[in-house]
Amino acid sequence: MKYEWRKQEKNLYLPKQKPVLVSAPEQRFVSLHGIGDPNGDEFKERITTLYPISYGIKGKYKKYCQKADNIEFDDYVVFPLEGVWSLTEKGQQLDHLDKKEFEYDIMMRIPKFVPNEVIETAIAEVKEKKYQPLMEELKLITRPAYDAIEILHVGKYDDEPASFELMDNYAEEIDRQRKSKIHREIYLSDARRVEPERLKTVLRYEVK
Repeated sequence: MKYEWRKQEKNLYLPKQKPVLVSAPEQRFVSLHGIGDPNGDEFKERITTLYPISYGIKGKYKKYCQKADNIEFDDYVVFPLEGVWSLTEKGQQLDHLDKKEFEYDIMMRIPKFVPNEVIETAIAEVKEKKYQPLMEELKLITRPAYDAIEILHVGKYDDEPASFELMDNYAEEIDRQRKSKIHREIYLSDARRVEPERLKTVLRYEVK
């Protein structure tokens, strides 16, 4: 059976264009840390590093399942790219947004049913076959469960403040507070192939 995030976790990845409260479970990711403007080459290099790793893990898991017993999911759809965004200490002190001061973790989720040894072997094989220097900075991280408000933003990334305002208003309505300025973006569209006005991005921030 194939695990499909669009079906099994529709509430987390396919919200409507209005805010909603969700509970996100503990999740595991392959991740790269970065600082700087996401329109620059360094950000693009991190993305092109993550994709072969994620597909390498998926391929290795499928081979693993051919020899394993009692497997509920023998394949899965690769999860979309995600980013956790904040500002550097300098950026937080500025009276304007300087994209060069963005601090982020760009990452792709790995299902919890994929064994660690499969992940480690797959990463080693991808490094051998499709080596990129940034692979040395790759980390396997686990993020704890959390409550969040999320919304589907359709349009340019620079127009996200309007969607965040809707989220803030909703948080006030349900008597929840945003925990920090850190937020998460889940990219449902490929920005290389989709017009900026049609980009679909899940925006999410943690609440208490």
